[in-house]
Amino acid sequence: MKSSNIKLKKKNNNTRIAILIPAYNEEKYIKGVIKDCHKYRLDIIIVDDGSTDNTLEAVKSIPVPKNFKIIPIKHPINKGKGQSLKTGFSYIVKNNYTGVITIDADGQHKTSEIKNFLKVIEKENPDLIIGDRLGNTKNMPFIRLATNVFTSRIISNIAGIRVSDVQSGFRYISTKALKNIKLETKNFDTEPEIIIKASWLGYNIKNIPIITIYHKNFVSYVNPVIDTIKFFKLVFNSCKWKRNLYKKGGLLLKKSDTTHKKLPK
Repeated sequence: MKSSNIKLKKKNNNTRIAILIPAYNEEKYIKGVIKDCHKYRLDIIIVDDGSTDNTLEAVKSIPVPKNFKIIPIKHPINKGKGQSLKTGFSYIVKNNYTGVITIDADGQHKTSEIKNFLKVIEKENPDLIIGDRLGNTKNMPFIRLATNVFTSRIISNIAGIRVSDVQSGFRYISTKALKNIKLETKNFDTEPEIIIKASWLGYNIKNIPIITIYHKNFVSYVNPVIDTIKFFKLVFNSCKWKRNLYKKGGLLLKKSDTTHKKLPK
């Protein structure tokens, strides 16, 4: 009920926030994730990234809601998570939403925590909120934990701010930021790229704790070799991005604009 009240208040302030779910072969969980998001009465955009299973059919089988829209978008071939996000972001900007909450399609994120994002948006109006999984790593596979810590430290140094979980897919991004951040990656490196460029442009970044659920039959589409190479390519390219921003006079490092929040239990 509290989440509905937040949504109504935001409507009165002429603010439109949508939920974006990038999906690839997630027919098992996608329907449940979407249904669990219904209570917020926010438009839900699903980008099916060339799935070879019945992901899109599962989405279309959900009854049409009265107070919000479910918008499926289909890539004809698999293009990568980052490209799915970019497709969704383009839809957000073109349709005049004020921001978007991204959440994974595999049921790893607790949709009940969307209300925490909405509360921070309502009170502080940040440009980027990142869900931090590293405060609760009990069930996180060791290799994933080690990778997250390692990459987060590197990206934090490049961005000039402290971000605990740069790979988290549970986040909020304002349309103002989306319009000004030129994304040049298209896979799992897109999420760190957003953080780097948002920080350099001086956008207000918040971190809030989230809980991650690891299912028994969880399947990761991260390729340890290929995506590691892409990560270091991202690190290399960040030097070029920074030079370009310096030339344009747009580099504004503001460490004080990034905070870690502790939410009340």
